[in-house]
Amino acid sequence: MSLVATLICNPANPALDSTIVDGALAVLPSPGAAEWLFNEVAVDIPFDGSEDIKAIETRLQQARGDLPIDIVVQPRAFRRKKLFLADMDSTMIGQECVDELADFAGLKEHVSKITERAMRGEIAFEPALRERVALLKDLPLSVVDEVLEKRITPTPGSRELVMTMRANGAWTCLISGGFTLFTNQVAAKIGFQENRANELIARDGKLVGEVKEPILGRATKLATLLELREAFDLDAIDTLVVGDGANDLGMIEAAGLGVAYHAKPAVAAAAAARIDYGDLTALLYAQGYRRDEFVV
Repeated sequence: MSLVATLICNPANPALDSTIVDGALAVLPSPGAAEWLFNEVAVDIPFDGSEDIKAIETRLQQARGDLPIDIVVQPRAFRRKKLFLADMDSTMIGQECVDELADFAGLKEHVSKITERAMRGEIAFEPALRERVALLKDLPLSVVDEVLEKRITPTPGSRELVMTMRANGAWTCLISGGFTLFTNQVAAKIGFQENRANELIARDGKLVGEVKEPILGRATKLATLLELREAFDLDAIDTLVVGDGANDLGMIEAAGLGVAYHAKPAVAAAAAARIDYGDLTALLYAQGYRRDEFVV
């Protein structure tokens, strides 16, 4: 099988050099010439082999040692994806929106603990969301605008990722277990063509502590991936999904390339690929894009 190993590090902390590449070449079966996608940041190494991909990744990780380098191994064919679904909180942005809202109610620490347990898969997502939203009762809607303006920051590489994929014909969808009050703004800022999320119920300018049912959770995220695949007449191999929490696992596991991004342990263990060090441009390098092909 024709495969490719992509070694990627954070562009803010370049860590790749010829010594590391030589070490990778030494443990890969029938490797070809290394191709730099961005000097010191990302490199492709094509190779041929029938060995289990996870076994190959393990050897590459051992050769890497403690260096902050991500490794993605996959078939060379169909690397450039035509459909991209992304989680929002702690993936496309650096925050958890519900936790930031809870801060205005003086409950951030309490709500953050519930969020963490839900994202780790220790408790069910839907009741955990209802519990957290109930604690937001009577918060003024104006708080949402303040959180968006002062606290929400796109993850480095997010716009380059979305706009480069769009420029190459992909459809992009932000799919979140969070809230449309945030996804509408975040999707527009980063460049997504559509977004889907839960709807907070408000009355007289205040949150009522409820979310519109049914809740968009793990099952709906997976269903959205399958729906968009069918709508665009795509195969599973044509799809890229990224997320960090347990409610992302269904769509991550069903994607052509499912990526756990700085993810919870159970998600990172189950995903086909994991990015622990890089920013979101890592997902472009994983598709074989060179730095000079990026679009902003």
